[in-house]
Amino acid sequence: MTATKQDSTPKPKKARKPHQIDAAAPEAGRMAVVILEVLAGVRSPPDAATALGITPPRYYQLETRALNGLVAALQPRPKSKQPSPESRIRQLERALEATRREAARQQALVRAAQRTLGIKAPAGKTAEKDHAGRRKRRPTVRALKAAQILGNQSRPADAAVVEQSLSSLLPVDTAVCGKDAPSGGMPFIPPGAPR
Repeated sequence: MTATKQDSTPKPKKARKPHQIDAAAPEAGRMAVVILEVLAGVRSPPDAATALGITPPRYYQLETRALNGLVAALQPRPKSKQPSPESRIRQLERALEATRREAARQQALVRAAQRTLGIKAPAGKTAEKDHAGRRKRRPTVRALKAAQILGNQSRPADAAVVEQSLSSLLPVDTAVCGKDAPSGGMPFIPPGAPR
């Protein structure tokens, strides 16, 4: 028995698609074409600068930037999916919470061991007393005191202004926010508004 030969006609080649290059702006595409022409030897740098309407030093800056972009685009990419900054933050927050829980657990174990062994826990800071037996006053910076006083004085006025502007912007519906309202007659305060 002899094996039959299959048809020896060549298979048709797949048509190649032209390269797709995304140009963000037509001007950027034009600059890229001129820079590639210079790199290929079709134009000289001064000719490219006049074609783009820029000075030769500016052309060289653009060429360097383009080559840096080319090299950066050709860097090997990681094969696996890279985490986004938001997911990295969530991951770090979970790790921080686990570390805090572990620290609290260790502190509880230390306290239990101290109680078991009859060791007194180290005393916290005790208030210093002056020669008459009174607690010493901690010095406070005068500027901080003044800022706190001014902050306390300005808050009620600011709250009144905000409340007045909110009431002019958002009329309170008495049918919704009256005595029968589930919130106990409180007016509706939109989210994000100061309370």
